[in-house]
Amino acid sequence: MIGLTLGRYFFMLYLKTVCCFLLGVFILVLLIDFTENFSKLALLPHYTAKGAFLISLLRIPLIIQQLFPFITLFSAITMLISLNKRLELVIARSIGISAWQFLTPACFGAFLFGLFSILFINPLAAWSSSQAEKIVAAWRNNNTQISISNTRIPWLTQHTNLGRTTIGAKSITHKDLSLIDATFVQYNENATVKNWINTKKAMLTDGAWLLINGTIYKIGQTPEKFSELRIKTHLKPEFLTEYLADPVTIPFYKLPKKIAVARSFGYSANKFDMHLQSLIALPMLLVAMTLIAATVSLKIPRFGQSKTLILGGVIAGFILYVISMLVRSFGNAGYIPPIIAAWVPVIVALFFGISFLLYTEDG
Repeated sequence: MIGLTLGRYFFMLYLKTVCCFLLGVFILVLLIDFTENFSKLALLPHYTAKGAFLISLLRIPLIIQQLFPFITLFSAITMLISLNKRLELVIARSIGISAWQFLTPACFGAFLFGLFSILFINPLAAWSSSQAEKIVAAWRNNNTQISISNTRIPWLTQHTNLGRTTIGAKSITHKDLSLIDATFVQYNENATVKNWINTKKAMLTDGAWLLINGTIYKIGQTPEKFSELRIKTHLKPEFLTEYLADPVTIPFYKLPKKIAVARSFGYSANKFDMHLQSLIALPMLLVAMTLIAATVSLKIPRFGQSKTLILGGVIAGFILYVISMLVRSFGNAGYIPPIIAAWVPVIVALFFGISFLLYTEDG
C-alpha cells in the first residue's frame, strides 16, 4: 500500500503539472481569442481594444472547460514521463509499489479536477460567456438592444387554426423577446407555401405575433408592405425563452430546473439533459484520460524514449474526445438517450485503460 507521504508527493506533483498547463493554455487562448476579436469586431462602431480584451477574458473559462480532457491527458503524460526520467517510478516499483498504487493519486487528482470544473468553472463560464455575448450584441446594435445571440436563431414551427407557420430570425432581444430581421413562412393545407413575410421586428405577445415594418410576398402577386401585422399563435413568451436558451450559458445547478420547465412546455429538453449528463460524466472522463496517459507512459524506460508511443496516447485521447462529441450530437438530436450518450464513451475508455494496464502490469 502506498504511503501517505509518497501519495501526497505524487498528488501534489500532478496538481502542479495541471496548473502549469492551465496557465499555458490560459495565455495561449487569450492571445488567440483577442486576435480573433480584433479581426471580427474591429469594424463595429463601439469597438475598443479594452472591450475586446475584456470579451476575451470572459470567454476563457468556457473555452478552457472544453479543453479540460486534453489538459488532463497532457498533464498525466508529462508527470509520468518526468517521474520515469528521474527513475522515481523505478524506485517505487523496487519497494513493491505497483502501477495501480502510484496512479491512484493522479486519478484522484483528475477526479477532483472534474468536480472543480463542475462546481466552480462551469457557473463562472456560464455567467462570463453570457456577459461577453451581451457586450458584442450591444456593439452590434448600437447599445439600443441586447440580443441573446448574434447568429441566426433555430427555426421553429407553430400550428394554429390558420395553418402551419415556420419562423426564423437573425437575433432576439432579452428585454421584450423581439425577433430581429425575422422571417415567417405560412403554408397551405397541402403543405405548399402560402405567404413569405419578412419583418424588421416581431414581438411575441399573449396570443399573437406582432410584426412591425415588413413585407408580405405571395406567389404571383406584387409584394405588400405593412407597418403592423398580427399573426395568431399558441406560443407563450416563456416557451420562446426555453427554446432559445443555450445550455452552455446555464450553470450546472440550474440545469435540472431548466429541463423540468422545458418539458412542461412540451419542448424536448435533450440538449439541456445532454449537457447535464456530460458535466456529471466529466470527472470520470478525466480519470479515463489519465489511464490512457498511463498506458503510453509507464513503459518508456524499458523500450527507450518512444515518441511514437506518446503520440499514440495523444491520438487515443483525441479519438475518445471526438467520439464523445459525436455521440453527444446524437444525444442532442434525441437518437440516443442523453445518459447513455454521455456515459458509454467514458465507460469504454475506462475499460480500455484498465484492461491495458492489467495486461502490461499484471500479465
